[in-house]
Amino acid sequence: MATHLVVVEHDNGQLKKQTLSAVAAARQLGGDVHALVLGQGVSGVADEVAAYADQVHLGEHDGLKDRLAQPYGKVVADAAGTLGATHVWAAATVAGKDFMPRVATRLGAAMASDIQEVIDEKTFKRPMWAGNVIGTVELTTETKVITVRTTEFAPAEAGAAGAVNAIAVDPGETTMRYVGFDGVQSERPELSEASVVVSGGRGVKGPEGFKELIEPLADSLEAAIGASRAVCDAGWVPNDWQVGQTGKVVAPELYIAVGISGAIQHVAGMKGSKTIVAINKDPEAPIFQVADYGLVADAFKTVPELIEGIKAAKAS
Repeated sequence: MATHLVVVEHDNGQLKKQTLSAVAAARQLGGDVHALVLGQGVSGVADEVAAYADQVHLGEHDGLKDRLAQPYGKVVADAAGTLGATHVWAAATVAGKDFMPRVATRLGAAMASDIQEVIDEKTFKRPMWAGNVIGTVELTTETKVITVRTTEFAPAEAGAAGAVNAIAVDPGETTMRYVGFDGVQSERPELSEASVVVSGGRGVKGPEGFKELIEPLADSLEAAIGASRAVCDAGWVPNDWQVGQTGKVVAPELYIAVGISGAIQHVAGMKGSKTIVAINKDPEAPIFQVADYGLVADAFKTVPELIEGIKAAKAS
């Protein structure tokens, strides 16, 4: 029987819902699901995730509070070895992509990253070449290490709470040093977790276009804001707004693309959205091939009308 160890991601004492997608992927193989919560002062996260796991292991240590990849990788590998885990899972987030390769190296385990489908206990599917190719990967080592593309797995549902056990952890020596975190403060929803995302591309013609079109539309829908790589590279908007193969992968209930042509690198980051709406004045734009609803129009005329329509609908 498979024994799964899911590394729990959290932020400021809050469980990240991406972890629940990793739990859902692990559940597809059957067996026992163990959750590993690491950090300092995170017992509340352990209690919360207990509703989704058969057992929770809580490792608190001052050396883990900053989630540096080196000590994290060691502690996760140690826990997997002690547990005799057959599979070690994490969400394919920035954090998961950072420390999970170190876990695989320490365990001498084969790794499948950013998987989008579970075939059996050793076989998984993952996108390659910006999603142009879906590869089938077979892991033949005794222990398998996997990161999960969270947009492809619905979050696990809560069940009976598993037991929470405190474990001793040893982060060991590290050559890494935490310098600081320069986070972007915003009252809008977090891009990777938002249910509605409004994204802008070169068709909005500059940072002023984001101020005039994208931000008001996002505000009217209480949405997060995204962008194509081209406008992020141009410095029109912050880099952490980028949606795509080299940015954030999102799968909201509603994704509105304004002035985005639909390069395959961008589409790879949002094609899992439940409903895609595209506004572009070029009828040949590739974005229309993946859109559920497409409007060939000038965004500078259409978006203000759309905002007024949304406001009127809310007022009625």
